[in-house]
Amino acid sequence: MVSLIVGVVLMGFCAFACLPCGLGWSGDVINFLKGFGPSFAAFCGLISVFIGFADIKDKKEAKKEELAAKKAEENK
Repeated sequence: MVSLIVGVVLMGFCAFACLPCGLGWSGDVINFLKGFGPSFAAFCGLISVFIGFADIKDKKEAKKEELAAKKAEENK
């Protein structure tokens, strides 16, 4: 419950800070988002590549285990 209240308060502060009648930080926020966007996209892309490699590796291991299970059944 406390985290919900803190989250609502912080979102309210963010909205207030970006309003022209508030703190007027809207220009700074836009500049931050312009600079942060490409970096965040590159980071997400890198993480996606690592997840893709791990998925391919897991599929290969699953095939090997499946073949080993089939061989074990045939040998019985």
